[in-house]
Amino acid sequence: MTRSYTVAGMACGHCAAAVTEEIERIAGVTAVTVDVAAGRVTVTGDGPLDTADVRTAVEEAGYELPGADA
Repeated sequence: MTRSYTVAGMACGHCAAAVTEEIERIAGVTAVTVDVAAGRVTVTGDGPLDTADVRTAVEEAGYELPGADA
């Protein structure tokens, strides 16, 4: 399953790396792609993705997940 999310506050490569590192820690996540310019992160997993887990990971990285898109 693949889902895309809007992430507020990302502005650079360090931001992308921090978000990627935290999201990759979620069990079942197989890929993370961050588009800093668009403020988007796309997460692929081997099963259903829990938006609450993604939100927690993004917040651990120091950013916000103001909304979730399918």
